[in-house]
Amino acid sequence: MLKLGIIGTSSISHHFLEAAHTSGKFQLSAVYSRKIETAEKFVEQYQGVKLFDQLNDFFNDSFEVVYIASPNSLHYSQAKMVLSAGKHVILEKPAVTQPHEWQDLVQTAKEHQCFIFEAARNYHEDAFATIKDFLADKHILGADLNYAKYSSKMPDLLAGQTPNVFSDRFAGGALMDLGIYPLYAAIRLFGKPNRATYQAQQLDNSIDLNGDGILSYPDYQVHIKAGKNITSNLPCEIYTTDGTLTLNTIEHIQSAVFIDHQGNELQLPIQQAPHTMTEEVAAFAHMINQPDQTLYQRWLTDATDVHQVLYTMRQDAGIRFEAEK
Repeated sequence: MLKLGIIGTSSISHHFLEAAHTSGKFQLSAVYSRKIETAEKFVEQYQGVKLFDQLNDFFNDSFEVVYIASPNSLHYSQAKMVLSAGKHVILEKPAVTQPHEWQDLVQTAKEHQCFIFEAARNYHEDAFATIKDFLADKHILGADLNYAKYSSKMPDLLAGQTPNVFSDRFAGGALMDLGIYPLYAAIRLFGKPNRATYQAQQLDNSIDLNGDGILSYPDYQVHIKAGKNITSNLPCEIYTTDGTLTLNTIEHIQSAVFIDHQGNELQLPIQQAPHTMTEEVAAFAHMINQPDQTLYQRWLTDATDVHQVLYTMRQDAGIRFEAEK
């Protein structure tokens, strides 16, 4: 059982803990929050958890793995401290705001003989292994991958406030949040693109509410849509010379159906996980307990490509975070 520390007390942390405890591989041991009262409220449903409002004291505790789900702009500095304390890190997506930060964290993890993982949950879904195998002998003509969901913070934004998810100070926006999912899917299935562009509907602080991107490969293009002020009910599609593969969604996939040009239908053997984070939690625990350096390096390489493409798309749209301004 891996002792788990948590930084960040939002609903996503509770969601992660559901999967972590259900897996039987993790046990919550410590929680950090800037206010001890916030930490106390967070752990009401858990037992035997140490609470901290000082990061140095938190890092000196005896847990082995830290899950970081603080605002995006804080990820890098906090992860650097965790790794330097000799503990493994699970960083909620997006792990960082700039590619060089990811490279530095990977190097720091290596120096301290720790693992660093980005919690981009769809990347670790068994469904994508099935899909990738199915596409192995297909000639790809392109794809449309999307994730747009109306944010629960939109009423606050419309009322004149600036929630973290729409803040340039905290590195928010549609691409940095929901756009991660189609990007990880594209890079896992097709590799790193030759070129990436992004156009968006933006706030005055440059943060994107929604946008459309194009990943250019030598023989085809992959279209990316991300949105937090809109909801898309469209499926995702992958086009081949033989027909079209349709996914019901880009994460927590329930079905993948291939229909050829003659109308013949093939249902891929997709088994949806019981929880959206089940498969990534299992993957992280297995890697820590039974290291596979070849697989781990593939994860790091794909994450490196994702963050380079993400940064390129941001620059193309003119999205600038406060620290960059």
